[in-house]
Amino acid sequence: MFTIDDLADRLGGYLPSEEIQQVRRAFYYAEQAHDGQTRRSGEPYVTHPLAVANILANMHMDHQSLMAAMLHDVIEDTGVTKDALASQFGEAVAELVDGVSKLTQITFEDKAVAQAENFQKMVMAMSQDIRVIIVKLADRLHNMRTLGALRPDKKRRIARETLEIYARIAGRLGINTIRVELEDLSFQAIHPMRAERIKRAVARARGNRRTTMRQIQTSLQRRLDEDDLTGSVVGRQKHLLSIYRKMHDQRKPFAEIMDVFGFRIITDDVDNCYRILGAVHNLYKPVPGRFKDYIAIPKANGYQSLHTTLFGPSGMPIEVQIRTREMEAMANNGIAAHWLYKAGQTERPIAVGSHARAREWVRGLLEMQRHAGDSLEFIEHVKNDLFPDDVYIFTPKGDIMELPQGATAVDFAYTVHTDIGNSCIACRIDRHLAPLSTPLESGQTLEIITAPGPGPISPGSTS
Repeated sequence: MFTIDDLADRLGGYLPSEEIQQVRRAFYYAEQAHDGQTRRSGEPYVTHPLAVANILANMHMDHQSLMAAMLHDVIEDTGVTKDALASQFGEAVAELVDGVSKLTQITFEDKAVAQAENFQKMVMAMSQDIRVIIVKLADRLHNMRTLGALRPDKKRRIARETLEIYARIAGRLGINTIRVELEDLSFQAIHPMRAERIKRAVARARGNRRTTMRQIQTSLQRRLDEDDLTGSVVGRQKHLLSIYRKMHDQRKPFAEIMDVFGFRIITDDVDNCYRILGAVHNLYKPVPGRFKDYIAIPKANGYQSLHTTLFGPSGMPIEVQIRTREMEAMANNGIAAHWLYKAGQTERPIAVGSHARAREWVRGLLEMQRHAGDSLEFIEHVKNDLFPDDVYIFTPKGDIMELPQGATAVDFAYTVHTDIGNSCIACRIDRHLAPLSTPLESGQTLEIITAPGPGPISPGSTS
């Protein structure tokens, strides 16, 4: 079992001994406060805050965040007050704990209102200290890892909330290590059989592809060495939910998705990134239109990398991402990289920039909150912000359908019902006839026109 001594050893790699000692103090305080309390699994309750702190340690978060992780449930679940925490551990830690405590689920008759109200509280807490949401994400991640003791219906409810809110926030803040795991754990809770089938298929496919992966990796590394370019080539694996989404949204078979070989090349500086791009384009021909420069134009969450797709041996597609070590830290830890570099007193512009972007995003959320009529209107504005890759389309009856970016009227028709998709012949976008292949944009009203075909849809009916 993971212990406080194990955590202290891990923290020794980046925190001074006096700060590690403060984290230890917070653990022993939490252990005493939660004495006699257990989790549904039967384990002592303190194993949960310790695990949350360990997740933050993997991200190299600062000692105050780790202390808040240890203490994040004491105000809510024990008799300890915020003032007591402030006197023991300082005002900053007490404020962090109070901020995380305020994000605890409150009960409403209407679940949509409950989620919206909770998100409003989250925004207020984030505006005080952005670390509140990082601690909360780590808390949610450990809860998702230990969902096994809950009823299936409760698992699904928590998993859906995790997908809709927490995984999206992790993505918006660039914390992709947490986002990916939250997505996969949620997928497994909502669709356990589908997740298990994909997992087994991925294991088989990886076994069959191992030799080819090794050959491509070796050829890429050899080309870097021949050109005296510093860089390490590693294989990149797709996660379960991304495979499922591609199969579902793009209607691709599993074999077609797994036919793409993914690699990441990590190097020292930006200049090397572009040199390596030239080297791999000399080795394998690039696929036209499949190059993206996120170094020159970073994503909104601070993500930076070069992306290219190559024609590999026998024409197989190879996706390559090229980035520096700092960009890799940003891609995995996002805003948390700000504290990673700060802890080592070597704060970098890329980490400072991520923190500034996150603060700007939270300020924007507060502005939305002030102008929204109620919490439900606010959450709709936020969803448009958190789901930048999705489009929201209205049916003629005013219902909203969510589709991936680039979706067409045919995708919409199949989303409504397979039979409508099979029998659609035309569509009206905002009451004007349009080709079925027209890419859809958020806010449009779409009417599908069908003709006689298989299934229960009557001739000439619309949806």
